[in-house]
Amino acid sequence: MLVPDVLAAACAFVAAGCWLCSLSQGRVTQMNSQDKAPRTVPDAERNGVSRTPGRSRPSGVFIISMAALLSFVLWAALAPENLNLVMTAASTWSSQNIGWAYLVVTAGCIALMVYLGLSRFGKIRLGEDHDRPEFSNWSWIAMICGTVMGIGLISYGAAEPMSHFMVPPHGLAEPETLDAAVRAMQFSYFNWGPNAWALFGVFGLAIAYSTHRRHNTGLISPMLRPVLGKSMDGWAGQLIDIFTIIATLFGTTTSLGLGAAQIAEGVNSLTGIPSDLFVQVIIIGGITVVFTLSAMSGVTRGIKWISKATMLAAAALGVFVLAVGPTSFISNLYFRSMGQFLAEFPMVALLTPGTPEDLQWMQWWTYFMMAWWLSWGAFVGIFLAKISKGRTIREFVVAVLGVPTLVFSLWFTIFGGSAIHLDMFSGNSIGEATLEDTNVTFFALLDALPLAAITSVLTVAMVVLFFVSSADSNTFVLSVLSSRGSMYPSRPMLGVWGLLTGLCAIVLLIAGGLQALQQTALLSAVPFTIIATLLGISLVKELRRDARFVRRAEPRRTVDAEPHTVS
Repeated sequence: MLVPDVLAAACAFVAAGCWLCSLSQGRVTQMNSQDKAPRTVPDAERNGVSRTPGRSRPSGVFIISMAALLSFVLWAALAPENLNLVMTAASTWSSQNIGWAYLVVTAGCIALMVYLGLSRFGKIRLGEDHDRPEFSNWSWIAMICGTVMGIGLISYGAAEPMSHFMVPPHGLAEPETLDAAVRAMQFSYFNWGPNAWALFGVFGLAIAYSTHRRHNTGLISPMLRPVLGKSMDGWAGQLIDIFTIIATLFGTTTSLGLGAAQIAEGVNSLTGIPSDLFVQVIIIGGITVVFTLSAMSGVTRGIKWISKATMLAAAALGVFVLAVGPTSFISNLYFRSMGQFLAEFPMVALLTPGTPEDLQWMQWWTYFMMAWWLSWGAFVGIFLAKISKGRTIREFVVAVLGVPTLVFSLWFTIFGGSAIHLDMFSGNSIGEATLEDTNVTFFALLDALPLAAITSVLTVAMVVLFFVSSADSNTFVLSVLSSRGSMYPSRPMLGVWGLLTGLCAIVLLIAGGLQALQQTALLSAVPFTIIATLLGISLVKELRRDARFVRRAEPRRTVDAEPHTVS
């Protein structure tokens, strides 16, 4: 039944894509014909990219990327068992042989972000010196937290700490003890805290500086010129952009699969409808249409309000659970876990597996998380660049590295700590249920608290909005990467990428479930260990040549060069 289902889904998505493209192209033509004067865009629209929004042409990078991705879809549809066999072998090999690289790269990104925030470079503005931010601080931070990793708040907020509580990482504690609870929070902070946001920050800073201050296109390849030279203008640069597109799409399909599973579980909790594969496919298909249309309407218009609404709802839910849950236990657990996290961070940051059991655990937790964040690097980087014009580097570092780390650590402690308390002291079997299926943890926790029906409905609504905002932004980023870096991709391009993202998520979910989605993210991130390293080096080299510091040094050089005369 797999092949007919997948091919039917593919035909439906392609037909919908053709319809959307023809409809939007006609609308674009009509809009452009009615314009009395052409609308111009920033200086970043160069190198053959049209200066009229909505008319950026498909590139060779787009054609090759599309061909590669469609070939992958056909492979998954026609030979799913072979795909799973190859992906499992490849992901195991990468974890065994180069998993350490994920840890080294993320540690380097943290060091670089801290250095840039504290150094003289922190005063550099991401744009011209006279540019000022487009969004208020609240809107900006809400978009950073909500759009980037919002689904993860629900998918892993209670499930990851609960999983680590039942099976402590690296055998560092006895299962289901207070020490295991502290270790569970410590490693949850590690996976979702500064490591992830430092990776996003390096990509975001590099792209924001390149586009807003150097006036390059919104691609990864131009930012690598200080290290790789003119080769970035040829096939090597195009190859990097193709890798970027593929990794971005696979990283996002993982998120979509997790979101669909959470929505299905929430619907099951409320209505009793089974949270099976069919329901998840229907959810992905329906929401794909929504976020595709949202992306075609304009990134900043919809994302700003969706992000603010979801973050307000998340804050309200967090305060509610903290108030009605084990408040004292959560508070004590937070400070004890945070103290241990800070004290042992250097050791944990480079902690590699010592046994086969350690390797298996890290492959599906730490290594997968770091690879997932790497695969999201370009997506998050371009989105952060889009919304951060006019900010200083120091503002960017604080908002991207500091604020989300604090927000996510509080969230994981409130929900993870509440779940752990239920398992330890209330006789609830939430721990055993988590080991069987992590998707049930969050709603099982809500069911044990007051007003379960209301909070479950709110949670499902939050996941849907997080789903839409994240996929909307991803569609925009894929379209930018496919349009020679144009920050104004055409509506047909947005429509095609939105629908292809949904199709890939459906195909991989049918072929191998969430494990297949996770494996694609793990493998697609391998080239990004090198790209992220080169990007950090290039960024520092560019900052050292910034006109702000060159102008400051010129008067001293002029004075030193003046000859001394003797009367």
